[in-house]
Amino acid sequence: MSTVSNSVMQRTPYAESSPMNGALYRGDERPKPQCAESSFLATIVGRGGSLRSILSQVEAVAGTNTTVLITGETGTGKEVMARAIHELSPRRNRNLVKVNCAAMPAGLLESELFGHERGAFTGAINSHVGRFALADRGTLFLDEIGDMPLELQPKLLRVLQEREFEAVGSMRTTRVDVRVVAATNQDLKQMVRDREFREDLYYRLNAFPIYLPPLRERKADIPELVEYFVQQFAASMHKTIETILEETMRVLVRHPWPGNIRELQNYIARGVILSNHGIFEPGPLESCEPLGPEPEIANRTLEEKIRQEILAECQRANWKLGGRRGAAARLGLKRTTLFYKMRRLGIRPPADHWQD
Repeated sequence: MSTVSNSVMQRTPYAESSPMNGALYRGDERPKPQCAESSFLATIVGRGGSLRSILSQVEAVAGTNTTVLITGETGTGKEVMARAIHELSPRRNRNLVKVNCAAMPAGLLESELFGHERGAFTGAINSHVGRFALADRGTLFLDEIGDMPLELQPKLLRVLQEREFEAVGSMRTTRVDVRVVAATNQDLKQMVRDREFREDLYYRLNAFPIYLPPLRERKADIPELVEYFVQQFAASMHKTIETILEETMRVLVRHPWPGNIRELQNYIARGVILSNHGIFEPGPLESCEPLGPEPEIANRTLEEKIRQEILAECQRANWKLGGRRGAAARLGLKRTTLFYKMRRLGIRPPADHWQD
């Protein structure tokens, strides 16, 4: 393959990698229990570049029971690092259980994490085993931990500290031996300052932090990633692509990739579809606005839209926050969450209308 990179990629089928998951590992090379450390690290794409120091951290912490907090922008491969920690640990023969904390409301998330007893709430016709119990003696990956509701955070803090919990509707305490790896693309320190995330929980999760830099700061890794994804998708589409033009590679390396590895992966998939005659010929790249004050303006615009929405519902509810007809219920938020959002956005009711 003609490229600007000296990397040599294996050309074998990639059965388990999906164009939507932002994966950084070669799915055809599953780690074997007897040599998990060497074989799993060999599947990481870009390990010879800027990921080297990060993988050293992963290796160092994997053999312990320390809680790990992985941070980085969306699409940088946080789930892959979580899996690496599990696969390199003594728990690798046990379950790696994943939970997306942003994918479900607070009531359902509590049941999903800790389980519930039959009859614990309307619709609970059977008992349910939670993810903590399923991950006993294994690893629990809490993705999007910054989106965990405030009212549920004390219960998570307790299980991290005491290794015990009660299922919803149960009086029986369950003890577990679970290693927790959490991930977020949010600034938890700022969320703590804004009182949107518990400080004690942040420090409990942040026992061993790992930061994954965005792809625009890892340009040396892009040629290897491009070669890997081109061969991956070509194999899955029964195509043969032998050449990536140097000019094409230079353009891909210069692109900022705001969506990181996931965006690159999807772009390569589209390019393989369009390519013929053994040459990778992708379509045009989406234009990206220069990094600078523009994203801040966009963030302020979005924040102002949220502020106006909260303000409008508070006025409709005559500044009553709680209750079935209060502003919190209208917005689909808990009262405490609404209170902290109002405080952060500088929303204060008229002095004669304050109700909670």
